[in-house]
Amino acid sequence: MNQIKVGDMAPDFALKDQNGAEVKLSDFRGKRVLLSWHPLAWTGVCKVQMETLELKKTLFDTMNAIAFGLSIDHQYTKKAWADAIGIKETRLLCDFWPTGEVTRKYGQFIDKLGFSGRANVIVDEKGKIAWIKVYEILHVPDIEEVMTALKK
Repeated sequence: MNQIKVGDMAPDFALKDQNGAEVKLSDFRGKRVLLSWHPLAWTGVCKVQMETLELKKTLFDTMNAIAFGLSIDHQYTKKAWADAIGIKETRLLCDFWPTGEVTRKYGQFIDKLGFSGRANVIVDEKGKIAWIKVYEILHVPDIEEVMTALKK
């Protein structure tokens, strides 16, 4: 498994969001980008994690940052889930096919489970990895810890 580390160039990617729009990481140079991996849509902890990103959207904007939720779920799954839990502003990226290709590049794919772990990765304005935190699958990431890391 690839393991990225702070200071590495973030692997570029192009993924579809829940609405079918393409998101290319390199298009966000000049901004800080939070890549927030969650294992699967329709699970309780993942729901809270994505709702928290949505709640902090305005604060991310003031920090010249953007947050993306990522999982291996299909676009249509992500769309139905986003609608069901009220995600309107946060883009949920679909690393569906080839399954987990981007997730693997970031070292977050768990082969024995067939999906990602739970992690937050901050990419700086120049496209380098600035911060990484991996969480236990059943624990909601501490958004205040992420916000502190974004301020550095």
